[in-house]
Amino acid sequence: MKGDKKVIDALNELLTAELTAINIYYLHYKMQENWGYEKLAEHSKAESMSEMKHAAQLIDRILYLEGAPNMARYDEVPVGKNCEEQLQSEYKYEKKHVDNLKKHIRLCLDKNDFGTKEILDGILVESEEGCDWLETQFQRIQDVGIQNYLTEHMKTE
Repeated sequence: MKGDKKVIDALNELLTAELTAINIYYLHYKMQENWGYEKLAEHSKAESMSEMKHAAQLIDRILYLEGAPNMARYDEVPVGKNCEEQLQSEYKYEKKHVDNLKKHIRLCLDKNDFGTKEILDGILVESEEGCDWLETQFQRIQDVGIQNYLTEHMKTE
């Protein structure tokens, strides 16, 4: 089915964000694992896999609309020097992604592309849940302090 060029361009923009997010979360996972923060690392790994599923959904939709997925474009991958910086960069990236999803959902409504809108709605819900989880982590850090927070995320044997 031939899709609207603006919708396909929007999907490719979102694909860039998802591909970048895969790398952000995966890098953070490996760093956190190396530092011994196993619980936090497992969450980052799961987020990376979730972003991979989102990328697959976008690729499938672009192909369905007879577009060409752009797999070569990435945003800059921020590298936090510590866990708190990593959480902050993830939050900043997710908030920007949520805003872009909302913008592109409006475009889908304008173009009467309800199938694409439904896919983006699902990704939006999961991205908002990711933001909520990160906000909770910031509150926990504020409540117990960064050292106690990190202790909670260390590997226990």
